[in-house]
Amino acid sequence: MLLAIDVGNTNIVFALCDGPQIVHRWRISTDGQRTADEYAVWLHQLMALEGVTMGSVDAAIISTVVPQTLFNLRGLCRKYFRVEPDVVALGALDLGLTIALPNPAEVGADRLVNAVAAHAIWPGDLIIVDFGTATTFDVVSADGAYQGGAIAPGINLSMDALYQAAAKLPRIAVEPPAGNAGAIGKGTVHAMQSGVFWGYVGLIEGLVARIARELPAAPTVIATGGLATLFQRHTPAIAHVDGDLTIRGLIRLHLLNKKQN
Repeated sequence: MLLAIDVGNTNIVFALCDGPQIVHRWRISTDGQRTADEYAVWLHQLMALEGVTMGSVDAAIISTVVPQTLFNLRGLCRKYFRVEPDVVALGALDLGLTIALPNPAEVGADRLVNAVAAHAIWPGDLIIVDFGTATTFDVVSADGAYQGGAIAPGINLSMDALYQAAAKLPRIAVEPPAGNAGAIGKGTVHAMQSGVFWGYVGLIEGLVARIARELPAAPTVIATGGLATLFQRHTPAIAHVDGDLTIRGLIRLHLLNKKQN
């Protein structure tokens, strides 16, 4: 089985995959100081709970946007799983995409992996919205060229900044105003919910519309990340949600490069 490791700024997802199927997934907070041994103890316990042995892993692939995690994750794969992991990096793997940018090395691994997965699943021009620590908008053309995109602060990051900078404002959950209340806040919490949630919906709709005007045909918009389903319920701008998009991209990259080796 394949161990797919997706390192984000906030969390790391470990997924155990059998062919194209995601069999198990586990999540841990991202910590650049965590050692290979610590990962191994944690994973061993979780795998045992599912009746899976570490010996069942015969391949691994890593995508990381936190470079300081890579050394110990490689060590984990080599020492405990006895495999040499593939690492998503420009020139290291065949991505199955072209990168139509002046400096392709600037593109984050997570954005490329999402693009790989989305292009494999949906036809035509695509916009991929990833709700993570940052909210990213990535564009892939119908012929498989990564065109670039936009990066905005993630909604939780924005809310934390608001809470920390304004002494009298409380911390609130990410949700629309309760009881179908309107956009005009009738109290502090209502006003914050309106500004944060509907403001973010406006960000999504506005950027999607602006990007779409620069494309030759109407794009399909795919969302991923923890808040994707919540926002899809409140805007027609998002056509599809796939919470496993990044892992699906890692699986596809593994299978693509395995065939060529």
